[in-house]
Amino acid sequence: MSDKSGELPPYPSNPHLAGLASDRLYHIGYSTKDDLKALFGDVKFVCIGGSTTRMANFAALVQKELADVPGVREAQSPSPPENICRTDRYVMYKVGPVLSVNHGMGFSSVSIITHELIKLLYYAGCDDPVIVRIGTSGGVGVEAGTVVVTKQPFNARMEPRHTTTSVGKDVHRESRMDERTRAGLIACGKGLDLNVVEGNTMSTDDFYEGQARIDGAVCHHALEDKMSFLELARDKGIVNIEMEAVVLGSLCHAANVRCACVCITLLNRLNGDQVDMTKAEHDRYQLLPQVLVIAYIRSQLTDAADSDLGSSPPSSISSSSPPAKRAHL
Repeated sequence: MSDKSGELPPYPSNPHLAGLASDRLYHIGYSTKDDLKALFGDVKFVCIGGSTTRMANFAALVQKELADVPGVREAQSPSPPENICRTDRYVMYKVGPVLSVNHGMGFSSVSIITHELIKLLYYAGCDDPVIVRIGTSGGVGVEAGTVVVTKQPFNARMEPRHTTTSVGKDVHRESRMDERTRAGLIACGKGLDLNVVEGNTMSTDDFYEGQARIDGAVCHHALEDKMSFLELARDKGIVNIEMEAVVLGSLCHAANVRCACVCITLLNRLNGDQVDMTKAEHDRYQLLPQVLVIAYIRSQLTDAADSDLGSSPPSSISSSSPPAKRAHL
């Protein structure tokens, strides 16, 4: 989705939108009657995560850690970023070209906000934006504290697609992450004191039975079934399980919008089902993917500024040397 010509890009997948007199983005409270280009036209990065608190904290972290970076620097304020979502369904914070939004938990919630964010970016005329999910997950054969950059999202049947039901019929959409963004994230990870891996991600429509847990209120499978399922997932290169990536990848791929997913693992599911850690440990773990995404945003904005000045060619994948470490995030 690009606006390099000064005109809005063609609608990528829904021709019916062109016939609307106005379009209300119901769950975030904006519409095409607002001056969306003035409000959001400079957005380059939309970072989404489940928790309202996580995304408020991420916005504050962007404001602090990228204060010297063009785009963010001009948007500096002595006050913390404000929630600009106009409903109580989601939260949304804007710090220069970075939008921080929560997506709730699971397929339905992330689908709703992704639809409306894609339309918001389109109506605002944003130039080649990227949506990055920052989340938590369970590892498959990797230990807690591993930062996973998704290579290929899979559904719970271990297929690289998401299936939804429309007018009573199943609609199958291929789910893909943007390779350029993924490569840029991996390159940035090499300059940080993080355990960053890339691998496939399984998204399920449930936290308990859908992820083969045996600790839910009901369970219709045996321990042996669970272990066979997880081993099969590992054989397919799946290194973590969560509940949103396959939906994000399918919608963004259909709408021609770049996206990526970066998750921390909170446990190794081959060793158990319970997430057993203190709040302090949980807070520390969920900060780690934020560190990587902020390093990526820094690299992209810095490269863009250097390119505008003519001091270096743009590089949206990697540079000849890794980015400097930001040790105290």
